[in-house]
Amino acid sequence: MKLTFLGTCGNIEPRSESHARHSSLLVGYRGREVMIDCGEDWLDTLSEVKPRAIVITHAHPDHAFGLKNGAPCPVWATAESWQSLDGFPLEEKRLVHPRRPTEIRGITFEAFPVQHSIRAPAVGYRISAGAVSVFYAPDLVYIQERAAALARCRLYIGDGATVRQSMVRKEGDQLFGHTPVMTQLTWCAKEKVPKMIVTHCGSEIVNGEEYGVRDEIRALARERGVEVEIARDGMGMVLR
Repeated sequence: MKLTFLGTCGNIEPRSESHARHSSLLVGYRGREVMIDCGEDWLDTLSEVKPRAIVITHAHPDHAFGLKNGAPCPVWATAESWQSLDGFPLEEKRLVHPRRPTEIRGITFEAFPVQHSIRAPAVGYRISAGAVSVFYAPDLVYIQERAAALARCRLYIGDGATVRQSMVRKEGDQLFGHTPVMTQLTWCAKEKVPKMIVTHCGSEIVNGEEYGVRDEIRALARERGVEVEIARDGMGMVLR
């Protein structure tokens, strides 16, 4: 499985050379590729990626509004996301059913509901190809079926909005927002996932990665026996 981080920035104003575009991941296997998320930064620039399939985690602007003028390929999303994207001129709409593994261009995607937004329900994807499974959830408070989602995963790719400080809020009895990297590293330790990659980076990382934030995240990971890396735009890796 080949992973290419096309973008690694959250829905924030600060940008840097390493974190210049909204978070998006390109997953490849045996020459076939699928793009996950297409935020507003990608509007009218999809020709750079030439995707043959796009999968959406949720309908927030930084994850889906790059599709406002259409897409050159099939787009996969949940029923809740399609309600929000109903007016987009997409010719090939495909439905994602949570907890139902779906093969897209030779790669298996299984959507797990995650708590993140009240108005734009989100999922994370367990992605499997060959003998490798990873989990991708760039925006979340928690994973509803975490043990099943992370079981035997080689890698967890998660929300980098903050490092220690919680951005979880509450409306009525529903939580929304972002869980810090520190908590997600603890999930990895509990579920025996050996490595986390931080994406969807917030201001704390974008402005301060070279000034101690990276070392702070590495120290938190060491305490939990987990490897960690901060993704950067254009970063690639191969998992065998």
